Amino acid sequence: MSSRQQTGTGQAHSVEVREVHERLLAGASVDSRHLEVADSGRVHLLEKGDGPPLVLLHGSGTSAGFFLPLLDALHGVRVIAPDRPGVGLSDPIDLHRDRYRATAVAWLDRLLDTLELDTTTLAGHSGGGLWALWYALAHPDRVERLVLLDPPALPGTRCPLPMRLVATPGLGELLSRLAPPSRGSVLRLASFLGEKATIAAHPDLVDLLVALGRDPVADRAATTEYRVLVSPLALVSPSGFRHRARLGPGELGQLAAPTLLIWGEHDPLGGAAVARTVAGLIPHARLEVLPTGHVPWLGQPGPTAAAITELMATADG
Repeated sequence: MSSRQQTGTGQAHSVEVREVHERLLAGASVDSRHLEVADSGRVHLLEKGDGPPLVLLHGSGTSAGFFLPLLDALHGVRVIAPDRPGVGLSDPIDLHRDRYRATAVAWLDRLLDTLELDTTTLAGHSGGGLWALWYALAHPDRVERLVLLDPPALPGTRCPLPMRLVATPGLGELLSRLAPPSRGSVLRLASFLGEKATIAAHPDLVDLLVALGRDPVADRAATTEYRVLVSPLALVSPSGFRHRARLGPGELGQLAAPTLLIWGEHDPLGGAAVARTVAGLIPHARLEVLPTGHVPWLGQPGPTAAAITELMATADG
């Protein structure tokens, strides 16, 4: 067996990533498939259910499989969770830092076209939340509702130290060589993000994060995103986020869709006060603060799913 899984671009995901996904999805109540998307190669999707569509975008350093506890709790909707480019089992694309935002929006636009979704509820966690925001601002006619789970680079948010370290040129690569991803390093990161106990209850998701961290293709995609978001002076910068990556009050005030902001009160990006500030800048926004860290659905899958389905039902009504 080859030690790599070849992608449509000639770059290769590790067999470890493929094997972890196979184990993770073996007993899951979701469908897994690849979709050919123009100018994007193969995009891997997790899908479940029937009803109004909900597209879920995962955060940096994770894949769609990290949403499984949330997918299990969502009912009455058609959930579509793609692996973003170069992550999980999706092909990479050229995400050049100078054109990152525009390229991300174009990738998602092509995906929705291929899925034949004229409109959808769009949700994103962490870095995926930024992609959702960028898309909602660029194509408000295609986003019926918006769900944001602890997105970074918003007014008042702080940049977590691990992200600043990875984004620092030279240092990130050195740290990766000195301390390759392991179960221990994942648990330490989860502790910093306020999710040590919750992630420990999902050993299969720990294995997923370890495999993604060891996969050169996925690691390259995550590092590129971190460097788009984080200033080269992040180690001494108060917030760490690049000025051009931040979304300020002006852009947030342009959001047209009914928006649900789900926030963990122990999120190191900022607590409930930061979340209230952000929610106050978004028209038609509702805030749900949960007693979690940066990943609300790990410890609170039921309340997270209930808040999302309530938004979708209310907007439909």
